[in-house]
Amino acid sequence: MMQNQSTTSSRWLNKAEDIADNVLRKSKVILPHLARLCLISTFLEDGFRMWFQWRLQADYMSATWGCGAFVANAFVIVNLVGQLSGCVMILCRVKVAWGCGILGALILLQTIAYRILWEGTFLCRNLALAGGLILVLAESKDETKRSMFAGVPTLATNRPKTYLQLAGRVLLVLMFLSLVRLEATAPQIAQNVLGTALILLVAVGFKTKLTALVLVAWLAAFNVYAHPWWRISASHAVRDFLKYDFFQTLSVIGGLLLVVSLGPGGVSFDERKKEW
Repeated sequence: MMQNQSTTSSRWLNKAEDIADNVLRKSKVILPHLARLCLISTFLEDGFRMWFQWRLQADYMSATWGCGAFVANAFVIVNLVGQLSGCVMILCRVKVAWGCGILGALILLQTIAYRILWEGTFLCRNLALAGGLILVLAESKDETKRSMFAGVPTLATNRPKTYLQLAGRVLLVLMFLSLVRLEATAPQIAQNVLGTALILLVAVGFKTKLTALVLVAWLAAFNVYAHPWWRISASHAVRDFLKYDFFQTLSVIGGLLLVVSLGPGGVSFDERKKEW
């Protein structure tokens, strides 16, 4: 009986993987572009917000840090120009490492400026964004370099790209942790258990593309349901909070799509299985 159930589960899992592979084959041209656009969406939104809410942002910095109008306005300019220029670099595939570095530095700057360092939820989300940028950097790594010793194979696990992929996958886990709600309701418990299982499978690189695709579908549905900022009046303060949550989650979806596009890398169960 147990053997029959195991065989049936394996059959369904293989079928699901075949469907995922077909989806990836048909979307392999646009998938990396869509992934990068989703990933940098929160930076684009924040960059434009700096322009449209310039006075509000500058006044907040001046009041919070007592830094005066010059420094407060300089903070807004750095965030506006830095985020938009970094996004353009990544989308246009020009100086991608520089673009990732600029956006990464701004994540650190905002973490300090907005005093996020001790706010667990926001800190997890910023670290997850950093993980997404690491995956963009991994994607841009040139893997065509050959060993200087002809005929001597190089180990995949020694490639910097492999470790960047591992770091990116692990940091994406932090985003899900910020979405967990400790509520004793059946839907919330099921959501927490399912989501945790999927994100851990992505982190260790087991059935990576399939689990990442399922998690993308789940997070996309959750994002639209939980953060419908477009339904809120522009004059309502809640709109900005929902908008922030929406684009942060969309960026992590972009990171997961990059995992789907790149694969798990050498440090993963999927790669190790090929050697067994």
